[in-house]
Amino acid sequence: MSLKKGLGRGFESLIPTELVDEEFDLTADEDRVSSELKKIKLDEIVRDEEQPRREFSAEAIEALASSIKEHGVLQPIVVTREDGKYKIVAGERRWRAAKIAGLDKIPAIVRTLDSQNRLEISIIENAQREDLNAIELATAYAKLKNQFNLSAEEIAAKVGKSEASIQGTLRLLNLPDEAKKIMVKERLSEGVMRPLVSADEETIKKVLPKIVKEGWTARKVERYFSDNKKKSSAALVKQYQYHKDEDSLSAKYGSVVKITGKTLAFKCKTEKDLKELIKKLS
Repeated sequence: MSLKKGLGRGFESLIPTELVDEEFDLTADEDRVSSELKKIKLDEIVRDEEQPRREFSAEAIEALASSIKEHGVLQPIVVTREDGKYKIVAGERRWRAAKIAGLDKIPAIVRTLDSQNRLEISIIENAQREDLNAIELATAYAKLKNQFNLSAEEIAAKVGKSEASIQGTLRLLNLPDEAKKIMVKERLSEGVMRPLVSADEETIKKVLPKIVKEGWTARKVERYFSDNKKKSSAALVKQYQYHKDEDSLSAKYGSVVKITGKTLAFKCKTEKDLKELIKKLS
């Protein structure tokens, strides 16, 4: 079978979509060999009793059930075969919500326990490689979260990095697809791209070509966004500091008043209004 796109729900909002792009998934080929995507009856699925998470928000499950009723289950759960049943590895919330939604079956990625363990080891080994670009690394982390139910803290322990580092790298998956591709193609560092994560798409389109063409350092990118933020804030202050004066003058002279920079402008609807304004100002 072909898993055109692997799973990928991030740590809270770190990952923007439910799917991880297979283009950056270094274990995609191995995953296809060891995985089977099928629809399984809900009553053939059991939860993992050793799963530490036992509390689920009833409100969140109900909301997810409503979404499933409208759109279906968009992201397969992950299960392993065990004693004639399918044990949940990742996706218990979806399984519970599907029951409430009245579904009979749910899409699932099925693996044997051995293949699941081998794939986890393979992902971890890949994540420890020094030649990985940051997007491939983020994809590996996302896959460990989604398909192996690991927390950021657990991933950090397995790959020998800090939890903050894991979360910082994952945020790169919020970049637009084109930006991610350029990052990989041009071998741009995580430090260079990190400030772009919270920028809007238009700003990214504007600044990314400059970063590539001029070889900007991480420091220069940070300075660019810092300077533009200051300019933007200063512009807002300038824009709004005379609003009260505009309102006051408009009421006093019966005309629309605008203050722009060092210019004070009056706008009249008719020539008669203009003549009356001139008299008031004389």
